[in-house]
Amino acid sequence: MWKKGLALLVVCLVGFLLWHESSLEAPGGGKMYRVGILQLAEHPALDAANKGFVDGLREEGFVDNVILDQQNAQGDQSNLNTIAQRFVARNSDLVVAIATPAVQAMANATKDIPVLGTAVTSFTTARLVDSDEHPGGNVSGTTDMVPMEKRVELVHQLLPNAKKIGTIYSSSEVNSQLQAESFRKEAQKYGMELVEITVSNVNDVPQAANQLAIMGIDAVYFPTDNIIASSYANIVTIFSSANVPVFPSDETWLKTGGLAAYSVDFYRLGVQTGHMAARVLRGESTPDSMPIEMQEPIKFVFNQDEADRLHIQIPESLRQQ
Repeated sequence: MWKKGLALLVVCLVGFLLWHESSLEAPGGGKMYRVGILQLAEHPALDAANKGFVDGLREEGFVDNVILDQQNAQGDQSNLNTIAQRFVARNSDLVVAIATPAVQAMANATKDIPVLGTAVTSFTTARLVDSDEHPGGNVSGTTDMVPMEKRVELVHQLLPNAKKIGTIYSSSEVNSQLQAESFRKEAQKYGMELVEITVSNVNDVPQAANQLAIMGIDAVYFPTDNIIASSYANIVTIFSSANVPVFPSDETWLKTGGLAAYSVDFYRLGVQTGHMAARVLRGESTPDSMPIEMQEPIKFVFNQDEADRLHIQIPESLRQQ
């Protein structure tokens, strides 16, 4: 009997807390908004997008009238699903999901609560929207897409004699597969071959990197892949020791030895998503009619120390960017 009583007490307590949250008013009156933040994992790019989102909301005046529920799934799919269900149970007014698997978890959990994704390469490839221009459901957001022709052209500009480019990406991330496929097609235009190794989890990454480093590649390219990004410092060390130039998709890699990249600013991408969220919360827009937003302009960034170490000249035309 005491177990049934305890279970009833827990249910009543949860119900009271949900009712209490729903009845809260902002200081000075007005609605108190509940916003969930679901982040796939902890690494610099996603952390920056998270901070940018919060700052973007603040810029729009959502400071004392919003309850932010920050959750990090630590790269675990079951955690993503559990947190997503929690946000639904708490009747969140909006959820921002950071990285493709996080957005997919939220999209599977609700068709009613507005969901804005960020740090997502392709919403259409991930089957999150009908189209970038007309999402058509409860999901919209911002993309970290950079035209692949620019990234491949960059490798050719800095390494005109390169013939074999390596890459490692997660076999479970559809956007990583898309980027690898796009890079492969563009690389063929310059007579370059893409050597691919896929991994299933973060523990596979060091072995894959060591294997790729001894395969005679001229450079290595990395897509915006969350499993790879979680190990980026160790990866760069492996390829730097082998004198293999690293071309990442995220500028944070350059701090540990990456060579050059075209990259979005993930903090600014988060801010942009925060501005979109403000329009939804104010009732000015709904995700179904909010086109997926890109960031402009795309930045060119490079590591001069690494270029000097590898005896690679950065053309003045690129420096001016």
